[in-house]
Amino acid sequence: MAVYTDVAADELAAFLSAYDIGALLSYKGIAEGVENSNYLLHTSRGHFILTLYEKRVAAEDLPYFLSLMAHLAARGVNCPQPEKNRDGAVCGTLAGRPAVIINFLEGVWPRRPNVAQCAGVGEALAKMHLAGQDFPLYRRNPLSVSGWRPLFELAADRADEIQVGLRAFIAAELDHLEGCWPQQLPNGVIHADLFPDNVFFIGDDLSGLIDFPFSCNDILAYDVAICLNAWCFEQDHAFNVTKARALLNAYNRERPLSAAEQDALPLLARGAALRFLLTRLVDFLNVPEGALVKPKDPLEYVRKLRFHQGVGCMADYGVETSGLPA
Repeated sequence: MAVYTDVAADELAAFLSAYDIGALLSYKGIAEGVENSNYLLHTSRGHFILTLYEKRVAAEDLPYFLSLMAHLAARGVNCPQPEKNRDGAVCGTLAGRPAVIINFLEGVWPRRPNVAQCAGVGEALAKMHLAGQDFPLYRRNPLSVSGWRPLFELAADRADEIQVGLRAFIAAELDHLEGCWPQQLPNGVIHADLFPDNVFFIGDDLSGLIDFPFSCNDILAYDVAICLNAWCFEQDHAFNVTKARALLNAYNRERPLSAAEQDALPLLARGAALRFLLTRLVDFLNVPEGALVKPKDPLEYVRKLRFHQGVGCMADYGVETSGLPA
């Protein structure tokens, strides 16, 4: 979450007049995150989140995201739901951006996830994958392997400003992944951005998943690889094998990874690290003037990518593969 687009009070009042969510008492921008503009609304009926969709989110994709949240919630996956206006629409326009109001989910996201929380997200991710099996809509992943080279081209000329040799490092990794990216693994609905700030907990109990604008159809195990990157490294960038074991074992209890998925996991983790390295690099080099957002360090994902390059098999993530399905 972040704020790129400023919303004037009179514009917001006019927008909210189409909704039955009570009188606006206050609102404030939410600075965390990097993708869309988000505001916390306090009305006489409670709290809500207002999201204005920016840059990487196309308006034509919104029905996918919003329908998916309703689909998952109907199957027991706790996630926020969009509020309909009096005309029955869930999406409007505010400050020149597609805008949606969603209900407020109780809980807080973990700044330093513990082992129990890593297990919780592994279980929730597997349940989400299972719940999405009969979701009727399809959206390809624009930030999968075919989308990485265009991102690299946006940043290649300035990459060495961030770290000497970064351009060559990324180019070599991109060549490798494009040449051996798996094509036959199980596909389905994935979240594609399940970082700690998109998962709420009350204590160690997971209360819900949020922020679905990157959700799409892609390799299910790729979603697991994203979570390994997002949840299982410490602040000093050391890989925490205990957290990885908890996350992977919890996932496997709900949806066991096949032998092919297990074999591919280190490669998928490299791809996930490169994806976030590239988007962070582009964002770091192109922060809009006046944006209420702090760009995230792309070099964090250089370190993670180097770690995954040294992983030989799933056992290196702390999980023995014996007893898992063939």
